[in-house]
Amino acid sequence: MNRSKNADFAERLSTAADAKKAQLERAARARSAAESPTAVERRRAREEVRVARDARIAERKAAKLANQAREAAALGAAQAAEAAAREAALKAEQEARDAEFAEQIAREAALEAERQAARDARYAARKARKRKGR
Repeated sequence: MNRSKNADFAERLSTAADAKKAQLERAARARSAAESPTAVERRRAREEVRVARDARIAERKAAKLANQAREAAALGAAQAAEAAAREAALKAEQEARDAEFAEQIAREAALEAERQAARDARYAARKARKRKGR
């Protein structure tokens, strides 16, 4: 701050004009640097790298989704096979229970018929004894 605080109006105007001129020169230099062939080439190279990176990312995502779809299909097939096996086992078990039940019913029917025959034989023997005793 070595400037005097008591600068007159004309000096302040010239200082402001110089500052504006310097700012415009800096902007022009920056614009020309941005439009130079080397800067354009660098931007093009960065864009190519970005496009290649985006393509690799998309390819990885597609491979991951395909892998997940394959795993889901394999899991679904395994679950369907397991469900079919479980259903077949349940059906076989039910058929075995049904067969055992039918066999038990047949045994009970035969046993009941045997008991009935024994009762009938006792009844006939009692009747025969009564007749003999008369």
